Amino acid sequence: MSRFDAPRRVAIVGSGPAAMYLASHLLDRPEVPHQIDIFERLPAPWGLVRWAVAPDHPEKKLVIDRLFSYTFDRPELRFFGNVEIGSDITHQELRANYDGVFYACGADGDNRMGIPGEDLPGSWSAREFVAWYSGHPDFSHLTFDLSHPRAVIVGNGNVALDVARILTSPVAELAKTDIADHALTALSRSQITEVVILGRRAAAQGAFNNPELEELAHIPGVLVEVDWGADQSADAELSWAAQRKLTTLKDFSSKAWSPSAKKIVLKFLSSPVELIGDGRVSQICLAANQLQTDASGRVSARASDQHTLLETGLVMRAIGYRGRPFAGLPFDNKRGVIENRQGRVCANGETIPGVYVCGWIKRGAQGVIGSNKKCAAETVGRYLEDIADGATPVLNASLEAIPHLLDKRGIRYVSKSDWTRIDRFERNAGRATGRPRVKLTTSDALLEATL
Repeated sequence: MSRFDAPRRVAIVGSGPAAMYLASHLLDRPEVPHQIDIFERLPAPWGLVRWAVAPDHPEKKLVIDRLFSYTFDRPELRFFGNVEIGSDITHQELRANYDGVFYACGADGDNRMGIPGEDLPGSWSAREFVAWYSGHPDFSHLTFDLSHPRAVIVGNGNVALDVARILTSPVAELAKTDIADHALTALSRSQITEVVILGRRAAAQGAFNNPELEELAHIPGVLVEVDWGADQSADAELSWAAQRKLTTLKDFSSKAWSPSAKKIVLKFLSSPVELIGDGRVSQICLAANQLQTDASGRVSARASDQHTLLETGLVMRAIGYRGRPFAGLPFDNKRGVIENRQGRVCANGETIPGVYVCGWIKRGAQGVIGSNKKCAAETVGRYLEDIADGATPVLNASLEAIPHLLDKRGIRYVSKSDWTRIDRFERNAGRATGRPRVKLTTSDALLEATL
């Protein structure tokens, strides 16, 4: 017999990896039965797996069919897509109807460079570009000027490498993926022949992972150059991972490349100082950096007075995502997360009963898809401790209270069966063209597919 006569009812805000791992952990505890309602602002689930994983990385999306769909299809779980918490339903209303409320809403903001000219047309965040080519409804209307031969990406993490691949890959190869149709059309007309990826520190401190770095060498018709700067990495004690990345970069430098129409330049020890242009970006001013090591051994970059100018018509900053404040919840603006201790939301050092966080909104924008499994286990562990201690009493709210509230407010929400129709529509459209799916890229089109 279960420890509880009635299932605990919980709400999860968000439907990406953190949310799905949360649901999986909760439903895998038979001694504490649960009924779960997942709320998603967009009409489609899966969060960054759908809206940010690069289209040429289909293997990373297999987690949907191999794990997430199994959890999603469980009868104990309901889906309320196209419902925004904070406007359609308030946090207070969630708290009044659920024994526990879990925020797994990710990080939909990004860091800024803080330099003159950053807001000129032609300057974007990589987050916006990624969402655009992934078919995110909030970004599908954007227009990127791809007419200048050079694009510059500030930051050299995996997102920067994703953007560089998409900008330089043959359109014929991208046409086999689930990239948004509007992006495929725009890229087919692109005049970009060179993408410069800037890293403020040396090659040994590159933020990319080696598998993603190695991929650059396999883009058809693209040469990879390495601009080391005044590299001091040889004098440092390096981890195995850093050594492996250096080996790959040296392989790039020594490789006999075939004649190429395009190239990617990995430029290290270089920081943007200013974006310049009359009405839109036409140049980026770069400072050459030098490494310095503090007493704790931490390596940082210090800008010199040596400046250079690069002509460019497109600059994208890929220097990190960050969470945004959520109405009714305490927010740590410095870290870009909802204030919490091991997943328990807290304000002024005091825990707020029954409210939890998981994923990037809990720990900051770091880690890969699988990192959310451990993160979710920790949050669920704290929640189970709280219900064992009686810190979150059962509310016994009606199962129909939330659907009734949404209907009363005229909110057209997407159910699990609705999502099945959308998914089938996209897959069928893809099958007809030899692609995994053809994404619907506006909320109206997604909702229409449910009918």
